[in-house]
Amino acid sequence: MKYTKLGASDLKVSRICLGSMTWGVQNTQEQAFEQMDYALAQGVNFWDTAEMYSIPPTPATYGTTESIIGNWFKARGKRDEVVMATKFSPVSWARGEANPTTNRKSLMTAVEESLKRLQTDYIDLYQLHWPTNRPNYHFANWWTFEPASGAEAKQQIIENKLETLNTLQDCIKQGKIRHIGLSDDSAWGIKQFVDLAEKHNLPRMVSIQNEYNLLRRRDDHDVAETCALEQVAYLPWSPLAMGVMSGKYLEGKFPAGTRFSKEIMGDQWDRFNTRVSLHVEEAVKAYLAVAEKYQLDSCQMAIAFTLSKSWVTSSIIGATKMDQLKSNIDAVNVELSAECLADIHKVYQDYPVAF
Repeated sequence: MKYTKLGASDLKVSRICLGSMTWGVQNTQEQAFEQMDYALAQGVNFWDTAEMYSIPPTPATYGTTESIIGNWFKARGKRDEVVMATKFSPVSWARGEANPTTNRKSLMTAVEESLKRLQTDYIDLYQLHWPTNRPNYHFANWWTFEPASGAEAKQQIIENKLETLNTLQDCIKQGKIRHIGLSDDSAWGIKQFVDLAEKHNLPRMVSIQNEYNLLRRRDDHDVAETCALEQVAYLPWSPLAMGVMSGKYLEGKFPAGTRFSKEIMGDQWDRFNTRVSLHVEEAVKAYLAVAEKYQLDSCQMAIAFTLSKSWVTSSIIGATKMDQLKSNIDAVNVELSAECLADIHKVYQDYPVAF
């Protein structure tokens, strides 16, 4: 395994991060235990979850994944070998809030609840799952995004960020969390947090995780530049585009038990159906041809591509089966040639915005 520093923090993390969102719906606790045992044995010391998981999120499965990880910590006694990251997820059923937001009360409550479920005294990296006090363009919001505007709106946003940072500072002082990070935010959002931390001597965001893969490269420019210059670790989530890069959804197929099968996604399927369009299929076939040309596994090529970026710290993988997990972890040792990267770039030019 290869390791690097997490942004401006003192944490040393593996370049492959173990994602966990399938545990509790697509994977049983026993299967999750097997994944955690194997990943740690391979040197994967960086694990990511969220209070909202399992995915797809429902009131019935809220907190399930954290509880599974907590049971593993208790059973194995290896908490100190893992850099554990989780997320504050402002959803309506989390704390019974009709209009969930990020404020001192909700943050303090969420931290305590995550600590209990994880059966630990501290969280290494506590992340904000998405902005709640302003519109955001992540998940399925890209095509309809309208930003907040005006001095009054900006002031309210800044005040909320200050409240958030002050609250998280208290959690750090109490020893409940070690470092803080972002998720599904923009270049502007990252920079505001960095500037406010410096101005008011508050904790600094050390990382951000956004969706980034061969089919979705919207962070290649402003977000990449911000992270590189501000020492904010960039953590791509879904480097396989929710499994689309494997090719298993080609020709309109939705294998039973997979992410986009109706029994898993249910009524949330329509939010993500742009990821399995005919246009996406053409892009996937083009990338699969590149992988075949260089005798590469397409999933390993996709993960290795994210790691080839100088501004990427660790790529967050996820798997429902052990053979998938083993292959994804092994991607850390795949070095893409200049010729392969050039061919990937050609496909990117043909399909710059696949979905």
